[in-house]
Amino acid sequence: MNLKRPLGVLITALTLQAEAAGGQIISNALANDPATNTPSVLEPGGERAWSFSVSASGYLVPNGRDYVQPTFSADRDALHLEARYNYEALDTGSVWVGFNFSCGDKLSLDFTPMLGGVLGDVTGIAPGYEFTLGYWKLELYSEGEYVCDTHDSSGSFFYTWSELSLAPVDWFRFGLVAQRTKAYQTDLDIQRGFLVGFTYRKMNFTTYVFDADQGKSTVVLAMALSF
Repeated sequence: MNLKRPLGVLITALTLQAEAAGGQIISNALANDPATNTPSVLEPGGERAWSFSVSASGYLVPNGRDYVQPTFSADRDALHLEARYNYEALDTGSVWVGFNFSCGDKLSLDFTPMLGGVLGDVTGIAPGYEFTLGYWKLELYSEGEYVCDTHDSSGSFFYTWSELSLAPVDWFRFGLVAQRTKAYQTDLDIQRGFLVGFTYRKMNFTTYVFDADQGKSTVVLAMALSF
């Protein structure tokens, strides 16, 4: 599968959306980083506004099917809603509801327990989580879920994605990443690699390279927009 055209369409669409939403972002909501759940500003009536994020990750898989994995999330106060596609498995979607909890200052923790429904090539229910632990310029982010396959219990599995990054400046970060997935076949049960990310206004661009030492690297090109 050639990702140049779908990735180009995604980049164009997200850029146009960022420009159109620019004035509204300033007056209505503080943008969320997808991994940090930054609280939104207050609406005129005193209630907190909705905040949203949309992301797309292009997977370049050696000797496998390349694909795009989109995610959309919405937050208001403690409520967290999320929708994913090609995440638990290819041609599979999932919808989630969760609650946001935050604590700490110098050492901060944002934690979101969730429950999801999975439908497609894999069908089931999935308890999951997302959390971010931050200290100084360091950040540990992790998300995971256990998919209970309701059609075949032997197909149940645990998926996780974790990354540890250092941001020496606000617009740049680098670090390590690891994942356990069944969306595509891998030689290793847990893939590991490195990441390099850049931030421009409300957009984040990150490149992940898995298993570079194995000679068959999987590359993930991710971009996210918060508004």
